[in-house]
Amino acid sequence: MADLELSIALERYDRHVPFFMGLVEPPEGLKLKPLEVGMAPPRRDGVDRHRRFLEKGEFDVAETSLSSHIIATARGAPFVGIPVFPRRLFSQNHIFVNARAGIGTPKDLIGKRVILRTFQTTMSVLALGDLKFEYGVPWDQVRWIVADDEVMPLGDEKGIEVERIGLDDDVGRMLVEGEADAMVHPHPPPAVLEAGDRVRTLFPDRRAESMAYFARHGYYPIMHLMAVRKPLIEEHPWLARSVMSLWEDAKAQTREFYEDPGWSTLAFARNEFEEQLAGLGADPWPSGIAANRKNLERFISYSHDQRLIDAPVPVDRLFHESTWDS
Repeated sequence: MADLELSIALERYDRHVPFFMGLVEPPEGLKLKPLEVGMAPPRRDGVDRHRRFLEKGEFDVAETSLSSHIIATARGAPFVGIPVFPRRLFSQNHIFVNARAGIGTPKDLIGKRVILRTFQTTMSVLALGDLKFEYGVPWDQVRWIVADDEVMPLGDEKGIEVERIGLDDDVGRMLVEGEADAMVHPHPPPAVLEAGDRVRTLFPDRRAESMAYFARHGYYPIMHLMAVRKPLIEEHPWLARSVMSLWEDAKAQTREFYEDPGWSTLAFARNEFEEQLAGLGADPWPSGIAANRKNLERFISYSHDQRLIDAPVPVDRLFHESTWDS
């Protein structure tokens, strides 16, 4: 019998290099076609991965937005998650402010004009939730500028003032030149990264602030998960556990890369790796539902508070039933 051949759309991360190099071995009867599909920067197999998967079902398996997956699940979309989480970020590391905007503390964002990629971008949901519940900044008291179309349409039910700008507008320039006061963005535009003293991060020591968040909550926040088309996994229910095993293998191989101090172009990559182990523990990238339940429940509560979903979604409902005991 011919192998089941599936496309799997992934970003170009170090933990996915083993997929692209053919270093992970699928179980007998499964053949994977890894596609390098990003969200913003050019990639070998294109961009706009989330939309291509969630709207068009273009891939069999895909790395996708946690936020959009929650919305899709609440609406009964034909996708189901697999509890591996290829992207994690701290919100404290991704909030940028114009240096002349008079923003010294998080509460100074109230009433300011702040750029988001979209409302449902996972970093947006995390940052808005953290700002409200960690720092006392109600998200509905900020003047939001939205720079892209939502992957899952939201309508106007949020009931707050939103300025929508053109897809071709240079949001980095807007922040640098003071047309916006701040920005929350998972992929800071080059203009922001190169702005020098005209732009700074909201938190002067964003690493210390992120580590304090980790100490309070005990997790490195999830951005993405793997998901698969429902009809496919209903026919092949073993697929979820197989993808989990393959991703764990790739993660373990990636960790071995850092045993060579010369592997990365960063001069002190190995030192940074050792510092991460000391600060975040042996595995800040755990797979499975149990190890990530607290993180997922908190994020779902953020989604509900921000009116992205009508009611909280049970964590288990996000994932295929074969993984519920993971």
